[in-house]
Order: sequence, then structure tokens, then C-alpha cells
Amino acid sequence: MKFTDLFNEKNDINEKSIIGFVSFGIMVIYAIASIVGGFIGFDLPINETIYNSFVTVTLGSFGIAEAGRIFTKSSTPAKPVVKTPTETKSEVDDYKNAE
Repeated sequence: MKFTDLFNEKNDINEKSIIGFVSFGIMVIYAIASIVGGFIGFDLPINETIYNSFVTVTLGSFGIAEAGRIFTKSSTPAKPVVKTPTETKSEVDDYKNAE
């Protein structure tokens, strides 16, 4: 799959999940950098508005992706339920002969 396939209307990629994953990845990278920086005595401040924006994008992307999956109709039809007979052929024949 090429990068340009991401921009096609008919693709198997959920773009909302990609955005959510990238946003979550940036938050994880910041957290690791902040912890490592704290151990070596370097303070790594982040603006609360920026952090809350990443949280909102992450939760929003994953929430929209899941809601879209729940509320869209499946393109594959449901499989018919096949009931297996509980009686054997000889029991059916005996019942028919008894009448």
C-alpha cells in the first residue's frame, strides 16, 4: 500500500484511528521525555492547553471511529441460521408409519 492510497475514497484504512494513534504517540513521547528529563534534572514544561488538546484529539478520534463502526450497516449479509434435526431418520419413519 502506498502513502497516496490513504487519500482515496475507497480504502481499508480508518483515518480517524491513524490521527488518534499519532496524537497518543506524541503524548507518550512527551511523557517519556518528561520522565527522563526529570531524572537528569531538566524540567520539561508543557502548556496545559496543548496537552488538553492532544487528549481531546485522541479521545475524539477513537470515539468517532468506534461510533462510526457501531452505527454503520454491515455490507455483508447475516448468515442464515441452520437448525440441525434432533430426530434421526428412523425415528421420523417410525412416526410416519404409526399414523
